[in-house]
Amino acid sequence: MKNISFKRHRFPPEVICHAVWLYARFTLSFRDVEDLLAQRGLDISYESVRRWFLKFGQPIARNLRSKRPKPSDYWHLDEMVIVIRKKRHWLWRAVDNEGEVLEFLVQSKRNAKAAKRLLRKLLKKQGWAPARMITDKLDRILSPLNRWA
Repeated sequence: MKNISFKRHRFPPEVICHAVWLYARFTLSFRDVEDLLAQRGLDISYESVRRWFLKFGQPIARNLRSKRPKPSDYWHLDEMVIVIRKKRHWLWRAVDNEGEVLEFLVQSKRNAKAAKRLLRKLLKKQGWAPARMITDKLDRILSPLNRWA
């Protein structure tokens, strides 16, 4: 976990972190966050919240991700068809057995490259391989990748 420098900012780091967390965690606009902070007696403009999010959003998210507990060693890979702008896309997700989404990928084509890309990205990000990888009838697509099953 890296320390984030809040020097030259008028408000304390707790207020800045809370504003960034509100914006990132819930589907709120910058003005909604401004209203929520105003209810707590803080006079902060939506523009300040926007600047804080642009400056501190990535480091705060990185720190939160590093504190997250290690996922379980049973992973489930699934795919589904979604429609984006009237075009079909394939959503690939890797989920552990506790329901935590580990990684996802949206592709316009359904192919083995997409699954390989998702798994390669996931394994690189996690740094270890699971004890078991469960796939739902994806064997013909993932046959070279099914060494975990």
